[in-house]
Amino acid sequence: MAIYLIRHAHAGNRSSWQGDDLDRPLSDKGREQAAGLVSLLAEATIGQVHSSPSRRCVETVEPVAGARGLEVRKASELFEGVEPEPALAFMRAHAAENPVLCSHGDLIPKLVRRLIAAGMHTKDANIAQKGSVWVLETEGDAIVKGRYLPPATRRDGR
Repeated sequence: MAIYLIRHAHAGNRSSWQGDDLDRPLSDKGREQAAGLVSLLAEATIGQVHSSPSRRCVETVEPVAGARGLEVRKASELFEGVEPEPALAFMRAHAAENPVLCSHGDLIPKLVRRLIAAGMHTKDANIAQKGSVWVLETEGDAIVKGRYLPPATRRDGR
């Protein structure tokens, strides 16, 4: 089983957005990165799609959910600024679903560091570029291996 932990795609500059940051949408580049996730995860078995309530997160995983006939479920445990413990508990509670989880650049590195400290093996640096994916392999309740996939685009399919 695997968990697909995605950082939301490009959403432009936070300081130039006039509205509530919760409503900040993806940019054109971000929509391209989101569309690229469909081909990047084409071979993955995915049972559920969960997202931070932020519009940019929901929009990032909508193409993957749509391609699979799944709905995007909002989860406050994945929201920007939350502590890692509730997010880790959420990840473990949903691991059997082979879920896609979309979150933010402040939380994902904290999660990866905690997983490494708990024994997860990875050869990849603890990074989380916008539109990137951490493929987290599970065995029972443990997350045992992590692999980083850089952002994809529809054009290159990477």
